[in-house]
Amino acid sequence: MNLNELPTLIMVGLKFDIYISPTKNMYMSNYLISISKKNTPTEGIIHDFKSKLKVKAFNLLRSNFTPNKNEVHFFVTEGNKKLVFETQGYKKHKELLVLHMISWYCVYLGLMSARIHPSWP
Repeated sequence: MNLNELPTLIMVGLKFDIYISPTKNMYMSNYLISISKKNTPTEGIIHDFKSKLKVKAFNLLRSNFTPNKNEVHFFVTEGNKKLVFETQGYKKHKELLVLHMISWYCVYLGLMSARIHPSWP
């Protein structure tokens, strides 16, 4: 399949190309978002191929979250939605990279006015 034939998503005047593979992975910008069949979209993993960093999303209203003390955590709130993001394989990556990955994921979820917090708000 030619990448030009794949679907394009238009959201709030912004254009994001989404490539859907047979494994239900989606490619946005430089990141790959993987969501297993048993999870909801709010519980995916964001992959950055350049740095090999992964950031896992947890929906605090649906799942139990136990933080790993060796990883970096950020919390996202919008209305009644509460998500926590935890890095996987954090090795002194720049925090700006983690925040960028989280903000892209929030746009993917449609959380346009989400707030990212460094600690539980």
